[in-house]
Amino acid sequence: MAIAAALISVMVLCGPCLGANPAMEGMLYDPGHLKPVDSELTVKIGDPAPVFSLPSLKNGTVSIKDYLGRRNVILSFVPAAWTPVCSDQWPGYNIARDLFEQYDAIVLGITVDNLPTLFAWTRQMGDLWFPVLSDFWPHGETARRYGVLRTDGTAERALFIIDKAGIIRFILVSDINRRPDLGAIVEALKTIHSTGAK
Repeated sequence: MAIAAALISVMVLCGPCLGANPAMEGMLYDPGHLKPVDSELTVKIGDPAPVFSLPSLKNGTVSIKDYLGRRNVILSFVPAAWTPVCSDQWPGYNIARDLFEQYDAIVLGITVDNLPTLFAWTRQMGDLWFPVLSDFWPHGETARRYGVLRTDGTAERALFIIDKAGIIRFILVSDINRRPDLGAIVEALKTIHSTGAK
């Protein structure tokens, strides 16, 4: 019951605050309506997660191996910095931080942008509590390994939840033009927790 109440409050809070950051006004590039999905997954639920190490804005190099046995990992691929939906999605995860931590989960935000671009973009967005990683070089290699690299070289708007054993337990490739459902992420974490994948 407490989880449901917390989820409702996060969803209510997220609605009005997202997209309303005045510091971003006039700075975002609007690519227009894009093909909703433009890639083919190379992994499925139950597969071991492809291992990667990527440069992070604040943490040197971050590897998925850093969290094995300790945390569930939410990989949040977004297409590009300085675009409207991406600039709404990640700040929303700040509001949901307590819910993620309740299920021993860390978010790893991944884009194909380089570190200087990510530095400027995230400073303008405001502090994010989770590592932001650059899949810039080799360009989009991690996105490609998960099957979410689009034909234009950007990543899909995709979420993968990887349990503490390194197994993919949830995949959501969303319409690139829309924010993914936060409730689906929390429900997946709840299921992972209740089935004993700790």
